[in-house]
Amino acid sequence: MSTISTPDEKQTFSWFVLGLMASVTFVGILSELVPSGILPQMTEGLGVEESDVGFLVGVYALASAIGAIPMVSATLAFNRKTLLIVLLIGFAASNIVVGLSSSYEVIMAARVVGGICAGVMWPMIAAYGTRLVPENMHGKAITVIMSGNTLGISIGLPVMTTIGLTFGWRSVFLVLSAIVLVIAVLSYFYLPAVKGEKLSRKNSPLTILKMPSMLIVLLLTFLSVAAHYGIYTYITLLVELIDFVGGIGLALLIFGIGSVISVVASAKYIDAYLRPLIVLMLGVGAISMAMFLTFKGTTVVSHVAFFLWGLAFGPLVTMYQTAVTRQVDKARDIATSVQSSVFNFSIMIATWVGGLLLINFPTAGIELIVVMSLVCFIVAIIIAFLSKRTLRSSTDASTNP
Repeated sequence: MSTISTPDEKQTFSWFVLGLMASVTFVGILSELVPSGILPQMTEGLGVEESDVGFLVGVYALASAIGAIPMVSATLAFNRKTLLIVLLIGFAASNIVVGLSSSYEVIMAARVVGGICAGVMWPMIAAYGTRLVPENMHGKAITVIMSGNTLGISIGLPVMTTIGLTFGWRSVFLVLSAIVLVIAVLSYFYLPAVKGEKLSRKNSPLTILKMPSMLIVLLLTFLSVAAHYGIYTYITLLVELIDFVGGIGLALLIFGIGSVISVVASAKYIDAYLRPLIVLMLGVGAISMAMFLTFKGTTVVSHVAFFLWGLAFGPLVTMYQTAVTRQVDKARDIATSVQSSVFNFSIMIATWVGGLLLINFPTAGIELIVVMSLVCFIVAIIIAFLSKRTLRSSTDASTNP
């Protein structure tokens, strides 16, 4: 097994290694979102309200948001490979408990554990990957690694939803835990070891938060994530509301196809055209929400809306983690942990607000969530369009550190 002694010893671009890292983000996003695809089944099985199952996504995100900065800081000196394997074991344990327990409270506690693991995994794996490639390939490396996030939603979630509908919702979590353990074994044998780094005043979270450019990226992250996840958490209810032809399975498939296409395209252009890519994806997301509001379940039009939404969603994680790496030369683990914390905090807020809308406006709740998403998209578009220096290209980043 190879060992990289310092962050500056760049390796060649290995598709296998980065692909294995992508499998980690694949199971990471599934661990977070699978309740969304089997929401009615979990609601019935646990004897709780739909908003309670939605909160299982929200509490996972909340644990990630709260735990990201302190846990990443506390584990910064750990070997990256060792830490990643420990996190994978944590994911597996969390999903096993959810799959076996009948107590909503125990399941919520297990989700908190999974959320804490995610809070460390998302920022560390992006920084881990960038330390294995040359600087001009950071965006490409992050895109490959985070493609697991998109594939998890586009392919993994529909498959897991089908498994849940066929064999029961508990089987989803048990199958997922088995996959996680296989990835942990492969990671032990094939991922390169990378030393951690010491936490200092220069790479502290407080220093990161004092950077105006980072605050812009964090605001864009918050708005964009709220725009997507506010409605995605309740996607099953959206499909039912608009009487979507083909049901949740087809909706997720179309969404996934769009996501995969945009991820492949963004891998080619993200380093050179970061700001145009962000503005374009936000614009496409806004158009999709407007189509849901205007045309609702109109055949073909609603299918196109799900496709466009998938296009907008695909590079979401990649765009902003790449933007974060442009703002710092070192301490990328800490910088991405701050961004990841905001990312997950945004999911929690969006899920919570969405739940309140469903409770207080039973007949119009889903439509109001779509309106909320549209507003977030529009505000984010304006900010991204005006942030030319912050969202600079890789060429500009190298000449203007």
